[in-house]
Amino acid sequence: MSRHPSVKWAQRSDNLFITVQLPDAQDVKLKIEPEGKFFFSATSGVDKIPYEVELDLLDKVIVEESKASTGSRSIQYIVKKAENKWWSRLIKQTGKPPVFLTVDWDKWIDEDEEFTSKGAPEAEMGDMGFDFPNLNLGGGGFDGPAPEMDDDDEDDTEDENAEEAPSAEKEVASASGEADTKKT
Repeated sequence: MSRHPSVKWAQRSDNLFITVQLPDAQDVKLKIEPEGKFFFSATSGVDKIPYEVELDLLDKVIVEESKASTGSRSIQYIVKKAENKWWSRLIKQTGKPPVFLTVDWDKWIDEDEEFTSKGAPEAEMGDMGFDFPNLNLGGGGFDGPAPEMDDDDEDDTEDENAEEAPSAEKEVASASGEADTKKT
């Protein structure tokens, strides 16, 4: 019996990104059918343990325009959708997805964030499309007056230390049920 490798997915309106996480995969076989059948098999490890994944994708795909890339730790697929539309899920199966299938949050973007102001799709594989000036990471772009700083920290520290000092005694119940007072 074959095992299931971990599978991650993300999408754009025109593509699916499917990543099969299987280190040192050998004898990789992939079959994608136009009606949305996705089949992956490979072996891994010294013992050549077999792994398989078979998914019924939600809708039709274009096999000829789909691509695959094999790395040392994973196999990545870009599957072209037959229709440019967002899918509500990856597979036809409703309810809870299989445990080996998860969202690839590294590639995921929301439907309303797909296009930049230029109208081009954001991040493809490897290019996350960050717009650093607009990330608002602090350090620049401060509006308003600078906050006043209190240079007299000496008095504040003493007051804080006095308030924070906990009681040095605690009541601890003994084995007989009586309360003993111990210093900590």
